[in-house]
Amino acid sequence: MKHLNIEKINIELQDKTPFEIISWALSIAKNPLVTTNFRPYEVAILHACTQVDKNVKVIWCDTGYNTPQTYKHANELINSLGLNVHLYVPQQTAAHRDATIGIPQIEDPKHVIFTEQVKLEPFNRAMKEHQPDVWFTNLRSGQTAFRNSIDIVSISKDGILKVSPFYHWTDEQLDIYLAEHNLPNEFKYFDPTKVLENRECGLHS
Repeated sequence: MKHLNIEKINIELQDKTPFEIISWALSIAKNPLVTTNFRPYEVAILHACTQVDKNVKVIWCDTGYNTPQTYKHANELINSLGLNVHLYVPQQTAAHRDATIGIPQIEDPKHVIFTEQVKLEPFNRAMKEHQPDVWFTNLRSGQTAFRNSIDIVSISKDGILKVSPFYHWTDEQLDIYLAEHNLPNEFKYFDPTKVLENRECGLHS
């Protein structure tokens, strides 16, 4: 995918709908997937991708610290959208981690170890096993400084074509999309590695 003219592609996709963007990406993909953590508004990318390809692989990296509401929401979407889910979890249980390092604050040196255990290792394991060439995400402009620096399509540090069909959408536009398609949303979500809402989680930087 490194041979693609990313700047030109982003200009061409600027006014396309998410469905058109996804269709374009799938047309050049050999092994696409979408990643999710079932956080707020994730239903949009899951719905849009499965509308174009109902069998697209969905990688769910579950930190083990999700709220009961998030797990209920995830089960609802897995069933209603018929998601082809591949679940990845940390190699240590949350109970084991609670007894050793707990959930360290950002300034605690153990926070790096914690993030590696609950998020980076499961994600990297998933990517290594599935070897995608196209990676659909729900990254949007305005979320973090890094995310403001990319666009609808970008190349990840591993050379994967990263596609964010809703990149230029606001929460208000997504609310309308969800209402039009009768899709649920869930806001009681907890990411133990981020702490601050505008802090990058480590998977995308």
